[in-house]
Amino acid sequence: MANTDKWNSSSTKKCYPINLLTFTDQYTIINKMESKDIDMTDERLLLDYTRFVDEVTSDESKDATAFSDALDIIDEQGLPPERLITAALGITAEGGEFAEIIKKCLFQGKPMDEHTVYHMKRELGDVMWYIAQACIAMECSLEDVIYMNIEKLEARYPDGFDAFRSNNRKEGDV
Repeated sequence: MANTDKWNSSSTKKCYPINLLTFTDQYTIINKMESKDIDMTDERLLLDYTRFVDEVTSDESKDATAFSDALDIIDEQGLPPERLITAALGITAEGGEFAEIIKKCLFQGKPMDEHTVYHMKRELGDVMWYIAQACIAMECSLEDVIYMNIEKLEARYPDGFDAFRSNNRKEGDV
């Protein structure tokens, strides 16, 4: 018999779409999962998961008017939201491209050679371009950001890096 405790505890019910199914459906899915015979194309599972995702998504994330209002609030604070959005999306996209190169070197046999290092530098240049976009939006310089980072890290690690301090930050240390 399947162990259903991990699926039926109140703490995990909020985390899994399984809680949207009947107990019989849960039991069937758990048995499939445990036998590694689950078919992710199961329409009921996918439909319930989609409903679950919608239920745990903030109303603001689903409301164009709320999004527009949030953009207006940011703009009223003197920050151009379009430039901040460009910077945020660009930093993550280009950072992902940099990470992709590292992943291919570590796990897919890509050589870490001159060409790869050159490619990595070009991707970091793209990240910097988007960081500069954010600095423009916030009316600060790259130097301001660098100095703030140095100040933060010197306060966090006065005697050099410390794993304990890294994992146990003081209140307000962001």
